[in-house]
Amino acid sequence: MEFLSPEILQWAPFIIMIVIFYFLFYRPQKKEQKKRSDMLGSMKKGDRVVTIGGIHGTITGFSDDTVTIRVAEKVELDFNRAAVASVKNKAE
Repeated sequence: MEFLSPEILQWAPFIIMIVIFYFLFYRPQKKEQKKRSDMLGSMKKGDRVVTIGGIHGTITGFSDDTVTIRVAEKVELDFNRAAVASVKNKAE
C-alpha cells in the first residue's frame, strides 16, 4: 500500500466517522423531513387530521400559513400548518 501516505491514514478515522454520521443521522432525517413536507403540501379540504396537540378534526379551509379544522359541529379552530402531525384518512 505504497499509495497511502501516513498523512492520509491519519485522517481515515475522521473521514469514516463523517460517513457513518451521514448514513445514520443526516440522510434518514432528510428523508423524514421530505415525507412530512409532502404530507403538509398534499392536505386538502375534507381530510381528517390530528394536530401535534392531539386534536382530531376535519380540514375546512386554508390560508397562507394556517389551516382551519372543524373539531365539532359549529366549532372551527385555526392552526399553523406545521401543527398538523398526521393525516388520518384522505377526503373522498
